[in-house]
Amino acid sequence: MTLVRLSADAPDPGVLARAAELLRSGQLVAFPTETVYGLGANALDPGAVARIFGAKGRPAYNPLIVHVADVSAARRLVLHWPESASALAQRWWPGPLTLVLPKTPEIPDLVTAGLPTVALRIPSHPVALALLRAVGLPLAAPSANRSGEVSPTTAAHVMQSLGSRVPLILDGGPTSVGIESTVVDLSGGTPVLLRPGMITREELTEVLGPIALATTGDTLTARPSPGMLDRHYAPRARLVVYDGREDRLAVHAIAECRAAGGRSVALVRDAAPVAVDEVERMPADPAAYARQLYGALHRIDAGGAALILVERPPGDAAWDGVRDRLERAARP
Repeated sequence: MTLVRLSADAPDPGVLARAAELLRSGQLVAFPTETVYGLGANALDPGAVARIFGAKGRPAYNPLIVHVADVSAARRLVLHWPESASALAQRWWPGPLTLVLPKTPEIPDLVTAGLPTVALRIPSHPVALALLRAVGLPLAAPSANRSGEVSPTTAAHVMQSLGSRVPLILDGGPTSVGIESTVVDLSGGTPVLLRPGMITREELTEVLGPIALATTGDTLTARPSPGMLDRHYAPRARLVVYDGREDRLAVHAIAECRAAGGRSVALVRDAAPVAVDEVERMPADPAAYARQLYGALHRIDAGGAALILVERPPGDAAWDGVRDRLERAARP
């Protein structure tokens, strides 16, 4: 495994050429996007895609997002490109938005969990875009971590989770969004929000009109998008979402943790729960909160805490993506 630091403003062409060569030969390369770090492979090579699933320990019913360099590349991979896709792409691509559309036979079934649709996006991180242009291929790239764990927002997180499973890690610095992309299914009649993110349902409605919400679960059936498993994004420590200082679940969890000799840490915007061992303040702004969340969870895990308590986010739409990640991480 090799880690190479790259300037986001001017990525080294030699390093990008080396990464592109690895990808064309069917190998894996981890790289930064604006959301989280991705574990990239040639999306058109079933053997390369299989290496992603093997490295992550990812179930085959959980599909992958395919990253492309421009809208033309995206359109070449789908059977039908509706006007709604053009409208969303014009507003948010490159950026943290993924569109699910009917796929061409060129996309291997392993990428899409055997479903007839593919999830596509154009990342806005300069290193990701430069890599996509250098390789000239669509890249399947889920988050660069073991399946179900907290997603990586730095190259160091990738090393800690995957280590030697990845031949090359491109370090483009911390990610700027911090949680995964918003995913919208445009393959049917009514658009469906499959995964919330920092682009909100209200913003999407301004462009699309009415948009439905997907239902999720933990049965072993194929999903049209990643991020739809019942439990996901989970730290090693137990995570509890609490309401207020006297929240009974939090107080009980802290007492259990202390009785077992463990340490508890709270991520707090306003009020810390009673008797928690450590408090880490989080931003009140949802975008800043999302940018810091996974880094905080990684840091607390590395410090050996047994319990992480997180103050419940506000109920408004700007917090939907953060709230979704925390609720899934807190499930047993």
